[in-house]
Amino acid sequence: MSTTVPVLTAGGAKSSSNTAELGAALAAQAIKPHLIHETVLNELARRRKGTHSTKTRSEVRGGGAKPWRQKGTGRARHGSTRSPQWTGGGVVFGPTPREHGGKVNRKIQLQGFLGALKAHVERDSVAVIADSLWDEPSTRKAAEFLGKAPKGLSGRPLLVVLDDVLSVTARSFRNLEGVYVLDAAELETVDIVAAKSLLVQQAAWDRLASRGSAPDEAAPAEQAPRKKAAPKRKAAEAEGSVEDTPADTANGAEEADA
Repeated sequence: MSTTVPVLTAGGAKSSSNTAELGAALAAQAIKPHLIHETVLNELARRRKGTHSTKTRSEVRGGGAKPWRQKGTGRARHGSTRSPQWTGGGVVFGPTPREHGGKVNRKIQLQGFLGALKAHVERDSVAVIADSLWDEPSTRKAAEFLGKAPKGLSGRPLLVVLDDVLSVTARSFRNLEGVYVLDAAELETVDIVAAKSLLVQQAAWDRLASRGSAPDEAAPAEQAPRKKAAPKRKAAEAEGSVEDTPADTANGAEEADA
């Protein structure tokens, strides 16, 4: 199993002298479909605005008067024209504004994200590109680039992950059919799963591939042991600022009389 990802040159070919490394957590991550599924469902649910709303019979305007008397008309008895069975009446158990997203633990989200990314690594459908490929936007160069890219990147939709969606690279790729450009800060598990191939900018890949990996921690400097804080009363006595209590004053007066 490969522990590196190819880096593509401006012409679309693999660089012979440069590869992108996987983070420790990504390299060790197992692909767990149930965690990816749970994460994707939660992300899709959180994308819903939840602004759907209906009115109950108490919220619909009108209907305050009884449409006809209770008896003697031969018709069914009604107390309001805003009952649910009437046209223009209220809605029973209709949707109300709410949030659809539930709670998914951060560790599950991380494993789902890394698992989806690891799946692309294992099937060679991900590659890294330089931070800047061309000097000016060119859809023709982008099309030629993809035409010479490795076979694993032929799947569509192709997701191009960049730090700046207004850069020269982004403007070159965004006009191609089946190619989508996304800001690296907005990348989620559902985006990785929906794409059949990935192109990731070098700087963005370094951050994404290192998710979940512990940073190199320097040895902590030796600190002098902390002194225990003295009790408030003893500290105040040491400073000579403790006021005599009434009992102490009375005892002192008795000693003086004696």
